Amino acid sequence: MPNIGTVLREEISRLALRTSRGQINPTKKSTAQHRRAIALLKRQLAQLERQVTLLTRKVLGTPPALPSDATAKHVRFAAKGLRAQRKRLGLSAADFAKLVGVSPQSIYNWEQEASRPREKQIAKLVALRALGKREARERVKGKVGANARARRRP
Repeated sequence: MPNIGTVLREEISRLALRTSRGQINPTKKSTAQHRRAIALLKRQLAQLERQVTLLTRKVLGTPPALPSDATAKHVRFAAKGLRAQRKRLGLSAADFAKLVGVSPQSIYNWEQEASRPREKQIAKLVALRALGKREARERVKGKVGANARARRRP
């Protein structure tokens, strides 16, 4: 035969659980609704940012310029990220160096974590993030052509 204390304890636990579920379930439902709404807003924001970038490129013909002083101080530099960015653009270290305005050896050193770029160079790297493959290749061709013309002039 069960002890009256045990039976009473089990009944109190059952009623407490039932009461707490009744109070927690509405909170869970509202939390889920808020999370869905936040996720939807984040997706909409990302889509609008992509549209603004696309329209800015079409109107201005170039990616939006970021203020170099403000971005360089707040951007972290990672060698893996630089290497991934260069590979995403399909450029050699030498071509990527022409875009940044440094030597190919500097790009190699940055990627190998032997050195770090200066703030000015980090600002240029940040500005290059907005480039696509085609635009990057066009800029490299433009720089190569300008360098060749400069070398021909005595």
